[in-house]
Amino acid sequence: MAEYHLRLPMSESDARSLRVGDVVYVTGRLVTARDEAHKKALELLREGKPIPVDLRGLAVYHCGPVVEKEDGGWRIVAAGPTTSARMESVEPEFMERTGVRLIIGKGGLGKGTTAAAQRLGAAYAVFTGGAGVLAANAMKRVAGVHWLEELGMAEAMWELEAEEFGPLAITIDSHGRNFYAEAEERRRKVLGEITKELGF
Repeated sequence: MAEYHLRLPMSESDARSLRVGDVVYVTGRLVTARDEAHKKALELLREGKPIPVDLRGLAVYHCGPVVEKEDGGWRIVAAGPTTSARMESVEPEFMERTGVRLIIGKGGLGKGTTAAAQRLGAAYAVFTGGAGVLAANAMKRVAGVHWLEELGMAEAMWELEAEEFGPLAITIDSHGRNFYAEAEERRRKVLGEITKELGF
């Protein structure tokens, strides 16, 4: 296990250097995107239209932040992660079309994202659920917001300038490993052994 302090945007070689179990802190531009932002972005990209932010080399955070107006701008009050599994069906295409290098969220993502990370040179990291205020402390500035009126605060795409955001734990890397899938496989194996031993 290694610890990395990375600056966004990341290169493909940066992403491919990450391994499951590594701890990462990121500084630079990251963009929030939940279900509706993924859906809208893909609709535009499939039509050959641009999205508001060039995501190449950046991090996308599965997060619906709590934001308030302050001094003519915005202040992030809380920025905890949302459950990433909801994005699994669209994440591989989203990664391929946008060039994002790091996905950040909560819980696991599946086979499609694992394969896309390996093919494209990307990674998935988790941030602790329930630590939204800790995450907000790392968000130093709101650089922009998109689709706010259309999608609402939680589903809008927020551009955030982060400083040492973490700790993030890498759970999918570009070498084909998926921590949650491996843990599930171990669970099944142990359960099978216990069931056999008990004669069930």
